[in-house]
Amino acid sequence: MAERIAITGVGQTYHKSKRKDVNAPELVTEAVEAALKDAQLTMKDIDFVVSGSFEMADGQYLPDMWILPEFGGVGKPGLKLQNAGTTGGVAAGAAFNYAASGMFNNVLCVTWQKMDEGQGAFGRGGGGLSEYWQSQIPMSPITNFARRTFAYLHNSGCTEEHFAITRVKQDQCALKNPYAQLKLNTTVEKVMESMALVWPIRYLHMCPSTAGAAAFIVSPENQAKKVTRKPVWVEDWFCAHVGGAFTMAEDPTLSTLRHGCEVVYKRNGITNVLKDIQAFEVYEPCSPAELRWMEEVGVCEDWTAWKLMEQGKVGIDKEIPFNPSGGVTATNPIGATPVIRIIEAALQIRDDAGEHQVPQTVNRALATAYGGQGENVIFLLRKSL
Repeated sequence: MAERIAITGVGQTYHKSKRKDVNAPELVTEAVEAALKDAQLTMKDIDFVVSGSFEMADGQYLPDMWILPEFGGVGKPGLKLQNAGTTGGVAAGAAFNYAASGMFNNVLCVTWQKMDEGQGAFGRGGGGLSEYWQSQIPMSPITNFARRTFAYLHNSGCTEEHFAITRVKQDQCALKNPYAQLKLNTTVEKVMESMALVWPIRYLHMCPSTAGAAAFIVSPENQAKKVTRKPVWVEDWFCAHVGGAFTMAEDPTLSTLRHGCEVVYKRNGITNVLKDIQAFEVYEPCSPAELRWMEEVGVCEDWTAWKLMEQGKVGIDKEIPFNPSGGVTATNPIGATPVIRIIEAALQIRDDAGEHQVPQTVNRALATAYGGQGENVIFLLRKSL
């Protein structure tokens, strides 16, 4: 039988577009040391290490080989995982699995992306496939979400202005998050006037390139209660992947997010999403995606999220606390981005999110990872079990 597990320490860097003051090992070590300090542990207490980054965005081969020695990971049992945008999601899932096995007292999950050194390696490659030979398949993140956003316009009846309202909401949340990269203090007018990349996606809709790292420590129940007075219990996690590039070519609205959430909700008796979950940290690579993701996680009916945004019902201190950290549109160190979602959800449960803390008590929070064109990992965290 699997052990009950809890997140006992979290840490992340202050995320920026460029971190010329540090190399990759030093950047990652900042996050690891923050997580260790938060858990009041040292590397001697860590029994297993799960690491991950999206190597194509690193621009380096096997970066973990020169990063792990910097923070003391050499000699520890562990593994490295890579899965494009969901890298941090599958790494977190692996860390949870190893902790739940009962074989290790403290498992460290550390993820990173220093995109100021290697972002072109991914961006110019169009997502890794040949855009000449496979030009019918939308592999670029921008073209992917342009198709999704056009479909949303068609099916929902909303306007471009609602996407701009969504972007402003995200920015207002990011302004209160000290770790967020983009703090634009933007307006609906500025968003709508920004350059069209692939219509209807505009420049200010898309997430940035980020240099950053994130880490957490997870422990089985007996150890967790020794380590911290604020354990964040990992209630459930589920990986839902599909060959998104090919299915997207047929239907741009396809996603595994809804399916993943339905599985997790059913397993944990969640019947009223807004009542049972008090905070959401959902991986939205561009502002229009947040509307569709709100619907797919069960916050509202299909093609209606834009109405909630128009009515001002979404935000840190609103009826629907969706991405109170500012989300991925503010900060996106690809490999670490899903772990940031988990960390931010955990901070909400611990009542440690500072200015962007949701005012009502957060007993349960949902975090997700997204990658490719239809891959998702779902995480359900709780204050108590």
